[in-house]
Amino acid sequence: MKRNIYLPILIFTSVAFGLLMGQWLNYTDAGTIAAPENTYRTKLNRLIDFIESEYVDDVDTDSIVNVTVDNILAKLDPHSVYIPPSEQSGVAEYMKGDFIGIGVNFYMYNDTVAIIKPVENGPSAKAGLKAGDRILYAGSRKLFGEKLPSDSLFSILKGREGTKVNLTIYRKLENKRFNVSVTRDVVAIKSVDAAVMLNEKTGYIKINRFAETTFSEFKAALSSLQKKGISQLVIDVRDNGGGYMDPAIAIADELLKDDELIVFTKNKKGRIDKTYATSKGSFENGKVFILINESSASASEILAGAIQDNDRGIVIGRRSFGKGLVQREMEFGDGSAVRLTVARYYTPSGRSIQKHYDEGVEAYFGDFAKRFDSGELYEKDSIKIADTLKFKTKRGRIVYGGGGIVPDVFVPLDKNHGQFSISYLMQSGIVGYFVFEQLDRNRALFAGKSYADFLEEIKTSETYYNAFTKYMSDNGLTLQFDSNKAMVKRYLAAEFARQLYSDDKYFEIVIMEDEMIKAVLERD
Repeated sequence: MKRNIYLPILIFTSVAFGLLMGQWLNYTDAGTIAAPENTYRTKLNRLIDFIESEYVDDVDTDSIVNVTVDNILAKLDPHSVYIPPSEQSGVAEYMKGDFIGIGVNFYMYNDTVAIIKPVENGPSAKAGLKAGDRILYAGSRKLFGEKLPSDSLFSILKGREGTKVNLTIYRKLENKRFNVSVTRDVVAIKSVDAAVMLNEKTGYIKINRFAETTFSEFKAALSSLQKKGISQLVIDVRDNGGGYMDPAIAIADELLKDDELIVFTKNKKGRIDKTYATSKGSFENGKVFILINESSASASEILAGAIQDNDRGIVIGRRSFGKGLVQREMEFGDGSAVRLTVARYYTPSGRSIQKHYDEGVEAYFGDFAKRFDSGELYEKDSIKIADTLKFKTKRGRIVYGGGGIVPDVFVPLDKNHGQFSISYLMQSGIVGYFVFEQLDRNRALFAGKSYADFLEEIKTSETYYNAFTKYMSDNGLTLQFDSNKAMVKRYLAAEFARQLYSDDKYFEIVIMEDEMIKAVLERD
């Protein structure tokens, strides 16, 4: 039987992130008959009471309320959303930037929990666990042979800080089974994926979201690059859907001079709050490049807009998503919360980059298909911009509002649709599965091998490319790999490097053939 390789790799250092939130309705006691006033709010509250106390069948009234809440919020905007109790803790952890657990990346390989890689300096790494180890038992709880769902595994392996979990491990490399005690501790969920050098003067930082820890991660990454002598900085926020505003503002402050406007917000009552850069910036003079694409949103757009409007750097890529709404999270006390839109934000030149959402949520989030069909992902001239939404940067350059940040330098998608499909495939969890299984067959082959030797060997070898194309074919997916062979081999090499060495090595391999990176380096 073929395995379902399309399930994503379960990453224990991260949880699902989404824009989820809504509104809760307080209601009166079900036994009360007289309504204080005949308002729609009272009717809704009492309807829930009537159903709960009088309806002929048993009904989960909580689920009715959730549906009602979702329907109400759907009438507002696409970003005012409800987070039920079952999801709130996961969202909170993801945005906080850490959780309490044992610190391993894992997935269910066949019917067993297989460790892809322990988190560096995490509890499992300190306890001596290694990539390829299988977790057979957590205490007396059997973890193999049952294909446990991920939420069950999370609840078993996570816990309070300082508590211990006794694990039974099978190490295939040594063909031995042993027990180890792991003390649960704080495990970081990285928001800065990589900080690497593109050449002797250009540093590169990749940010995947804006969480509580993002600014401190960015500062550490920037400092490490500055010690290597950079005079140019590339900040990559492609596919970064945003998060908290404050980290994006703080990063912009590192790049802008004192008193330059970063962003301003305007709420329902017309109150305007402006945020300016301070004199504390540590990279106010070197060249700056911001990389964006159609999935860069919210806080990513705040950063890109601040750099563009102040003429501080060059924005490279494709038009960003277009989210200019500000949400505030409010908790209900039962574990659920609402993320409600409370203001709009504007870039320093005064533009709102929020795209319209009057065609509904599906059309709003499905905008990529419209851009694809219109040709704007291939030609900058195909971007539809209203002339009435013109604004000027600090030096008088024309920029546009009303639907995302339009880059200064446009980099199209490749018109080879096969390459486009394969590129997305090669960045999916499927490649991680394949590489893990290849390593698992003969991990000793790579033991002790230097990165330079590894790189030379994997670049010249056809072994893994041939194995990968067969792997895809065996699982029912046939694409034109041979016409994109160089790209496939590059992503395979990068994934091997990630699992064997580090995330930085993954990005070092991938980005050097990246068209947006090439556009940066052409401007040296």
